[in-house]
Amino acid sequence: MPELPEVQALVEFLRTRTAGLVVTGVELGSISVLKTFTPPPQALVGAPVDGVERHGKFIDLDCGGTHHVFHLARAGWLRWSDAMPATVLRPGKSPIALRVRFDDASGFDLTEAGTKKRLAAYIVGDPGTVPGIASLGPDPMAESFTLEQFAAIAAAHRMQVKGMLRDQSIIAGVGNAYSDEVLHVAKLSPFALAATLGEAEVERLYAALRGTLSTAVAAASGKPAKELKDAKRAGMRVHGRTGETCPECGDVVREVSFADSSLQYCATCQTGGKPLADRRTSRFLK
Repeated sequence: MPELPEVQALVEFLRTRTAGLVVTGVELGSISVLKTFTPPPQALVGAPVDGVERHGKFIDLDCGGTHHVFHLARAGWLRWSDAMPATVLRPGKSPIALRVRFDDASGFDLTEAGTKKRLAAYIVGDPGTVPGIASLGPDPMAESFTLEQFAAIAAAHRMQVKGMLRDQSIIAGVGNAYSDEVLHVAKLSPFALAATLGEAEVERLYAALRGTLSTAVAAASGKPAKELKDAKRAGMRVHGRTGETCPECGDVVREVSFADSSLQYCATCQTGGKPLADRRTSRFLK
């Protein structure tokens, strides 16, 4: 799933590439991808792209005051083309869910792999009316996101710290991958309770959160959309690296599996050398 760094890179790419362009077409390959009904997709046609912004993991194209907002979810992606095919996209079994064309013949497709269709697009007058945006917590990359604000958030949530980092209504933009990375840098167990963290642990976690995301944003910046997935994987310290060597201490990277996801961590760095049991409610193996 693309998270804050990749979404920010896509925003920067689109911001540069669509500057001065006008939308000439919007085609649906999947009727279910569009979550709004008014205004219709045709409302974007003829509108200039006035700006591209990020809200958490949402991308927002301001097209003459009408906003095309989309969330790539777990298996979605944006595929850019400098010369879009002439054939009109038709609803069917194609992985292309939505296509946008511009007046220089360029454009992009929103694609989604797999059977669980969660990619979502919205056409709205105000992006704040999109439910997922309206409920977002603070952006961890914002200048206003201070240590004091983060400490207050942690103190208010008696939940596992990994869950707190991933909850978009608490902190916007972080998902499964970067929460693993942040916790490894902070040397904290993913099962630690946020509200019970000491002052020094909160400070480490805040620094790890800001630092990890800043580094990832810088690494992704300037890369074309097609290179971002590989760049993300290459930059991971522990996430997706089960059985490999921890870059910090040399121990093996371990995994906890859940029904539809998994987390990776280093026992030496994060849990005092004790492996976490491989079930959701466990603390440690006895």
